[in-house]
Amino acid sequence: MILGVGTDLANIDRIARVLDRHGDRFRNRVFTDIEQAKAERRRDVAGTYAKRWAAKEACSKALGTGLRMGIAWKDMAVSNLPTGQPIMHVTGWAADRLKQMTPPGHEAIIHVTLTDDHPWAQAFVVIEARPLP
Repeated sequence: MILGVGTDLANIDRIARVLDRHGDRFRNRVFTDIEQAKAERRRDVAGTYAKRWAAKEACSKALGTGLRMGIAWKDMAVSNLPTGQPIMHVTGWAADRLKQMTPPGHEAIIHVTLTDDHPWAQAFVVIEARPLP
């Protein structure tokens, strides 16, 4: 069953300006060390950050809260499987919220997809509840 759906569209040029203006202060407030390492290795640094920004926004919407009610930016983090597929991890209040949403006898799976076409970066998140075996 679907527990939540969220999407977000981020402007890559806007994220680039924020990175230029606020640098490490912005990076360290919003992105985990793993997200920062991934972005800094990429040719399109701003685009990589913009996709992860959009993913965090989309995840917060799928959790039904938006970025309020105690969710911190770093409570939601994107990493990649060896195949390149993005995956969303939640900790802190976001993990607590996910647990509250998940019906007894089910496990929650967060699906995320990212895309960009300059100047836009987009993320789509679906939270699914699967019955436990």
